Amino acid sequence: MSEITNEIKKRRTFAIISHPDAGKTTLTEKFLLYGGAINQAGSVKGKATAKHAVSDWMEIEKERGISVTSSVLQFHYEGYCINILDTPGHQDFSEDTYRTLMAADSAVMVIDASKGVEAQTRKLFKVCVMRHIPIFTFINKMDREARDTFELLDDIEKELGIATCPVNWPIGSGKAFKGVFDRANEEIELFSDTRKGTSIGEVKKVSVHDKAVDELLDPGQKEHLLEEIELLDGASAEFDQELVSQGKLSPVFFGSALTNFGVQTFLEHFLSMTTSPLPRKSNAGLIDPMEEKEFSAFVFKIQANMNKAHRDRIAFMRICSGEFDAGMEVYHVQGGKKVRLSQPQQMMASERKMIDKAYGGDIIGIFDPGIFSIGDTLTNSPEKFSYEGIPTFAPEHFARVRQVDTMKRKQFVKGINQIAQEGAIQIFQEYNTGMEEIIVGVVGVLQFDVLKYRLKNEYNVDIILESLPYEYIRWIENTDLDLDRLTGTSDMKKIKDLKGRPLLLFVNSWSIRMTEERNEGLILSEFGRS
Repeated sequence: MSEITNEIKKRRTFAIISHPDAGKTTLTEKFLLYGGAINQAGSVKGKATAKHAVSDWMEIEKERGISVTSSVLQFHYEGYCINILDTPGHQDFSEDTYRTLMAADSAVMVIDASKGVEAQTRKLFKVCVMRHIPIFTFINKMDREARDTFELLDDIEKELGIATCPVNWPIGSGKAFKGVFDRANEEIELFSDTRKGTSIGEVKKVSVHDKAVDELLDPGQKEHLLEEIELLDGASAEFDQELVSQGKLSPVFFGSALTNFGVQTFLEHFLSMTTSPLPRKSNAGLIDPMEEKEFSAFVFKIQANMNKAHRDRIAFMRICSGEFDAGMEVYHVQGGKKVRLSQPQQMMASERKMIDKAYGGDIIGIFDPGIFSIGDTLTNSPEKFSYEGIPTFAPEHFARVRQVDTMKRKQFVKGINQIAQEGAIQIFQEYNTGMEEIIVGVVGVLQFDVLKYRLKNEYNVDIILESLPYEYIRWIENTDLDLDRLTGTSDMKKIKDLKGRPLLLFVNSWSIRMTEERNEGLILSEFGRS
């Protein structure tokens, strides 16, 4: 086996998804703690003096205690090289999460034990199902009062339409939470409390048949556990690695990320149940990292100004095959020319380290002089294939935006264009009015706050946002259409994108159908083309 193949085999690349506040960022930190990548966990919602979560790096995230951009974190654990894609939990930033899921081989779904499946989990889960990627469930916050365990499993199966297989089972919850029962080994794993997050707690393993168990558990806990296990053995799906790999069966684990309960058990099982980087779809068929020797990658995220001092742009790419060497020249398929990949780095949130090498499965950041777009393919393969595109989602909220100080037009245009290239917002212009006003479209309204904040802090530009009533946008597929002769509805507005392509905005959904009926041959599309 070649050294490159050997390195790729060690890689595990996964995304962590959840509803806000389910404890996803805390779980990510504990993984890093076990991998020795950090010595002390941060706290997203601690006092102003407390360390902020490692994976939340943008100032607005620290102020609000929510993740608004995806972070990439890499660490080593027991011979594996693990790339974690930590995604925003808030639904207003779900578009960033959709794109990030395109770069992952599997997903870890974090669920709050007191709440079960929540709206955002449902939405993101559907993207995982669409991609047929393995989904692992970590039911968190067992150190607080939790819902009935069978109810939680039932909730996942009904809400998400996936079978579950508990690998372990909780013993109590809240103050009575003692640990978990490992079903395969018939062992009870008892945890010592490490609430401060500075060290890793002791795990005591005892056979469930050992008499010592009676002294270690609260009165009645052992009988209750045995009853539940008997019920579980008759009711739950059996573990089947093939179904897990196809995304049809989710292994379930219980624990508390805050106190380290069950985190290491989960990490070790997860690594044994996931595979090394998988083949990816391209216009030349499946590209298998175990067979394709040449370097290939695709850009799934662009982030400007991660470092205020440098005013830089980083293109995040998922390496799909081969070996990356710092400063190497590769073919940029969409640009149709060779480019040098300079200043390659790996991330620990906002901390970066320059790297010399990376392999299939890794996520790296490359300095972007303004030539890359989301979805671009880079390769050294003589075939010059391109990986399947990343969908753009139709914005649902619109606002007219203008700068307060007209003398700052140049900074305003530069800033809003750079933020749009990252994919967080989409920008449009008035159609045929000659006006220079810009219309911004976003998937979630919080993106407006981020836009305002970033223009002020990164480009020193104050803006005024005027909310517009439109909720629906449609791209016009007909290239030969005379837009001036289009018969619309009273709630319709004509706009154009930055490439001059015409679009229509509507207040009411029924107006879309009416406009199509009034204009024979008109073809409207919900998705934008890159």
